[in-house]
Amino acid sequence: MAHEEYDAVVIGAGFAGLYMLHRLRGLGMSAVVLERAGGVGGTWYWNRYPGARCDSESYYYCYSFDRGLEQEWTWTERYPRQPEIRAYLDHVADRFDLRRDIRLSTTVTGARADADGRGWTVTTDTGRDVHCRYLVTAVGCLSAANVPDLPGLADFAGRWFHTGAWPHDGVDVTGRRVGVVGTGSTGIQAIPVLAAQAAHLTVLQRTPNYSIPARNGPLGAGEADAYKADYARIREVQAGSTNGHPFVVNPQSALDVGDDERERVYRAAWERGGLRFRASYADLLADEAANATASDFIRDRIREVVADPATAEALLPHDHGFATKRPPIDTGYFETYNRDDVTLVDVRADPVEAVEPGGLRLRSGARHELDDLVFATGFDALTGPLLRLDPVGPDGTALSDAWRAGPRTYLGLAVSGFPNLFTVTGPFSPSVLTNMPTSIEHHVDWIAGCLEHLRATGRDRIEADPAAEHEWGEHNRAAAEATLLPRAASSWYLGANVPGKPAVFMPYAGGFARYVATCDDVARGGYRGFRLSGSRAAA
Repeated sequence: MAHEEYDAVVIGAGFAGLYMLHRLRGLGMSAVVLERAGGVGGTWYWNRYPGARCDSESYYYCYSFDRGLEQEWTWTERYPRQPEIRAYLDHVADRFDLRRDIRLSTTVTGARADADGRGWTVTTDTGRDVHCRYLVTAVGCLSAANVPDLPGLADFAGRWFHTGAWPHDGVDVTGRRVGVVGTGSTGIQAIPVLAAQAAHLTVLQRTPNYSIPARNGPLGAGEADAYKADYARIREVQAGSTNGHPFVVNPQSALDVGDDERERVYRAAWERGGLRFRASYADLLADEAANATASDFIRDRIREVVADPATAEALLPHDHGFATKRPPIDTGYFETYNRDDVTLVDVRADPVEAVEPGGLRLRSGARHELDDLVFATGFDALTGPLLRLDPVGPDGTALSDAWRAGPRTYLGLAVSGFPNLFTVTGPFSPSVLTNMPTSIEHHVDWIAGCLEHLRATGRDRIEADPAAEHEWGEHNRAAAEATLLPRAASSWYLGANVPGKPAVFMPYAGGFARYVATCDDVARGGYRGFRLSGSRAAA
């Protein structure tokens, strides 16, 4: 059958896909966005679980590319809830007239490179396949839900849900016995809300987690006016930061100050709340002894909050240091365990043996009767969304085969053997270690600049060089090993939450500003590390 033709196809209509479409239009390129959801929003279309909220502050969890957009949108809370973020992205889609080039309710079922590597054919479940010169994946890092393969789940007589695919009309748990599996960022957000609604909540915890209070609240008009007036400085600080956030890490070592001073700094950060706590000292993720001071401080706060000493001890993390896994923030999480209708179960000591029609059976034989089961078990992060697309290169190699031993990319933007394919916030880019809109905008702008360069120089084919890709992979590994991050063996940064997934530290830990400087240098060097070819170059 005949294919529709575009200069570029973008897969995904979240933060990355919307901005990529806007930039492609600005280049005068024809483009279409394919999105499996029924609306725009990406991650924020699907994540509607109770308590779903961003853990970056609203005033910078947004686009920076348009000054008018910055000034006209006013956030209502310090940490926006899912409906507000989705309303923001709906506003962006309408403001820039993006919807006419977005195909909703369209699932990509395959993508195959042309034999000459100068284009892609993308197949969909609608039967309307498309052909393009350039394929851009904007599928997000956390969009492939990870559901544990528990024996007997199909026989469960109650309802079960994954937080990443929550029913859009909500779930009423009033008067019901609910079990939550998982105490990562999502579980920590959902558990207090579910506990307030359910007749009884059972939390099945494998790995205790640190969490910082969010101290969320409404933003007054004066606060909104202040951040809008200060956006130029805010964006400058973000660009030069380690994690794409608009705050500076304290350059001191946690070990170079006295106990009283360190306690004062931690107390102030705890009372302020939020992710800024990890910026208290420069070496919290570089030195075990420094990290231990923060970890011990948070353990002491958990002991203060949780009334029952045995429950408090069960909630204390000891197998990893603070922020070596994704550091959650919360609203009343530890306080939830002071409720009489909440039970904490240690499934590391007594694992789940099977799901039964009436609930869960543990290895010890203990049973927990449940009406609803909620999996807050996260995602097959970073690689999962791309492997589910499983693009096939011009030589017939599928990405799943190329990545059998783990991901390999150049800059997290491209994969050798897959020409004219760009991956927004792919593995080995800063991605999930940063404020995501900041990393997304950088990647989209870099891709747009690359496409401009290709057009200006008469090239129409670009591919990562295998040697450059290998070198970047080694640098990514070294950057991670210079920190404490890989030492959290249960971290999804390493893929530990997905059985059989190769243990590779996937995000780039060398810092956002350093990464941007590297990408800029690659572009200034004529896209060093890439192989470019085309009609004019051939002539």
